[in-house]
Amino acid sequence: MRDALYMPAVVAARHNPDMKQFYDRLINSGKPAKVAFTAIMRKLILLANLLIKQNRIWTKMALD
Repeated sequence: MRDALYMPAVVAARHNPDMKQFYDRLINSGKPAKVAFTAIMRKLILLANLLIKQNRIWTKMALD
């Protein structure tokens, strides 16, 4: 499972504004990069489970 989620976590940390902010916050608080990526992997799992539970697809929310 970890191998399957590592690259999506790296991509999310670089390109998703919310995940990037979360990653930067963890790094700035002194967490190693490996720990920060693991936290993002966990967030991705929680998001996927929530979307499946609610039977919906992910959509980008407008931040107005």
